[in-house]
Amino acid sequence: MDVKNLRGMEPAELAEKEKQLKQEVFNLRFQLATGRVENPMKIRQTRRDLARVKTVLHQKTAAGGSGGAREGS
Repeated sequence: MDVKNLRGMEPAELAEKEKQLKQEVFNLRFQLATGRVENPMKIRQTRRDLARVKTVLHQKTAAGGSGGAREGS
């Protein structure tokens, strides 16, 4: 997953992507516990993608919400 693509998405789209990735991580961890996981590295990759989505989402909400409140300080 490319960060450039994520930055072009709207916050609602990012929230939906975050939800999907959380579900995927859950499913992969469940497969790992039952011994049915096909590619264990997929868990690591998915967790990192989830972190990227969360980071971009946080950056967008922080930039839109405060809008330079610290400039006068």
